[in-house]
Amino acid sequence: MLDVRRLILLRDLVAHGTVTAVAELHGVTTSAVSQQLRLLEEETHTRLLERTGRSVRLTAAGHQLAEDTEHVLTALERARNRLLPDTGEPAGPLHFACFPSALAPVAAPLSKTLEGAHENLRLHITEAEPETGVRLLIQRRADIALLYRYTNLATPPHPGVETHALWTDPLVAILRNDHPAADPERSPIDLRELAGAPWITAPPQTACGDAVLQACRSAGFTPQVRHTFTDFSAMIALAASSGHTVLIPHIAAAHLPPTLTARPVTDNTLTRTIETAVRHGTAHEPTIAACLTALRTLSNSAAYTAENSAFQGSQ
Repeated sequence: MLDVRRLILLRDLVAHGTVTAVAELHGVTTSAVSQQLRLLEEETHTRLLERTGRSVRLTAAGHQLAEDTEHVLTALERARNRLLPDTGEPAGPLHFACFPSALAPVAAPLSKTLEGAHENLRLHITEAEPETGVRLLIQRRADIALLYRYTNLATPPHPGVETHALWTDPLVAILRNDHPAADPERSPIDLRELAGAPWITAPPQTACGDAVLQACRSAGFTPQVRHTFTDFSAMIALAASSGHTVLIPHIAAAHLPPTLTARPVTDNTLTRTIETAVRHGTAHEPTIAACLTALRTLSNSAAYTAENSAFQGSQ
């Protein structure tokens, strides 16, 4: 009988590329991962890995076993679900990982909605960026994660999980009301109109920072970045006092001070897709299914609220 935990390590090696990355994912040492993979080779009596110095890559047999592992894990999830009491009523703890800018518009009302409708359900929310949210799912420390992927970065699907898109969240320009491009009657802003201004952006090598930089370079310029933050509310506060240009996701612009205006931009690739993620085979589990249904309803409300607050209430 093959050890499922070792199969998961092999599957994650395909997804993440290195033993170091797999070790970080599972919170263990690289030597522990290497040892478990060697034991898996002994169990299968098959060479699964080719080792060259400190690097490893999977053999054809290793790739086949990793692919089959997904089917094994899905079957195990389904078997576990069949053992749950068949009451049809969502109950017990539910662990939800959510990226920061969706905590207020999505995660907070989700808790009230779920626990109000299902008295035996308890939602536990953890703030987590997408990579961390996927890691928590794989480690079975989360049941559902809310993720995003930026369109102009061509971010590949998150490995090891089943995802479903909820809505598209465009980035908007945050400008002071006295800025020439802030006029609500005019058409969406071409990023080249903002080329000469100082900017506030997310740091390099973050998804938002890279997406904004890519959009500006596609428009023919490199932004003059004055400040870098990961906190969108801090970007908004500094934009209000300094007048510097900011591009942030739509839902993060729901509550602007009266001196600022959110304006759409012409680049329709400067968006991110918001999606749910669950482990394969778990979407129909009553508690998870109830949460997914509530998320679909709340996502419509979050997108609508952001649009009306950003483009009407701030003007």
